[in-house]
Amino acid sequence: MFDKSKILPIASDHGGYELKEFLKKNLIKEGYKIKDLGTGSTESVDYPDYIHPLAKSVNEGIYEMGIIICGSGNGSQMTANKYINIRAALCWNEEQAYLCRRHNDANIISLPGRFIDFNTAVKMVNIFLTTEFEGGRHIKRVEKISRI
Repeated sequence: MFDKSKILPIASDHGGYELKEFLKKNLIKEGYKIKDLGTGSTESVDYPDYIHPLAKSVNEGIYEMGIIICGSGNGSQMTANKYINIRAALCWNEEQAYLCRRHNDANIISLPGRFIDFNTAVKMVNIFLTTEFEGGRHIKRVEKISRI
């Protein structure tokens, strides 16, 4: 479970900007401390420019978890998963948000800003942030993800 006293980074490209702003307002209202790593508008940008800094900081342990958003969620997830300690999960519904934490110990949630309802996104992020990793049989599987 994410500790609300810690800072939660969030980043998006132009395709995820409106959802990012909506999520920020909701998360702040719920007592989370947010670090917005951009972008700052709906003007077209390249998602890796915003996702790399977030993923790098989670990878290095500066932040525990993060939220990334682009139009489809795919480019953001692919970018974040280039880092060895990152397990970014593209989520489209509440069950995926639950299982990616419970079974995969995901540390970044990637959202498709152009394809999901904003209220569903809020529910998914809340589930993601409050679900504990189950451990047990899943530990050895998660440990194998970053093996080269």
